[in-house]
Amino acid sequence: MILAFHKPYGVLSQFSPDGSLNRTLAEFGFPKGVYPLGRLDADSEGLLLLSDEAGLNTRLLDPKFGHTRCYWAQVERIPTGEVLETLAAGISIQDQKTKLKTKTRSCRAWLLDPQPDIPPRDPPIRLRKSVPDCWVGLELTEGKNRQVRRMTAAIGHPTLRLIRVTIGNFALGELASGTWRECNVEERLKILAQT
Repeated sequence: MILAFHKPYGVLSQFSPDGSLNRTLAEFGFPKGVYPLGRLDADSEGLLLLSDEAGLNTRLLDPKFGHTRCYWAQVERIPTGEVLETLAAGISIQDQKTKLKTKTRSCRAWLLDPQPDIPPRDPPIRLRKSVPDCWVGLELTEGKNRQVRRMTAAIGHPTLRLIRVTIGNFALGELASGTWRECNVEERLKILAQT
């Protein structure tokens, strides 16, 4: 089975606690034997797939297969087209493990137009009256640790809120935060067609 879950803010992409105050997947009533395909940081939200099928994790998320993942990032200030082109071409960010600079793969980056109407997050994001914010879209084929946040920070537009909206050609859609559902046969075939 493959499950689609709208992971809320403050939830780890794992079933066991890590000693932090973050919640875990254990409290959402998933069937026994499923595990997350990939991960989202506790402070990120959005689409997380879970499955009981061994091997899907690598086939869906390994960068060598080039499957896209699309994120919506609410960032400080409004980036120019030139800044977004720089981001899309690939930029140098520091690898959190090795502390060495590494260049991201080229990606698609754009200002969302119209801006999405997203329900507020609990807890709310930090807002500054003198600093505008906006939502940008980023479509990546890799998933380095906290990559989107490090990319937007590197161009001077720190991420305030981050939501993954697609994995490959499977979209989060209208799934409410904190809820999950089993993918139907058509959706399952759509996901498996990517592997």
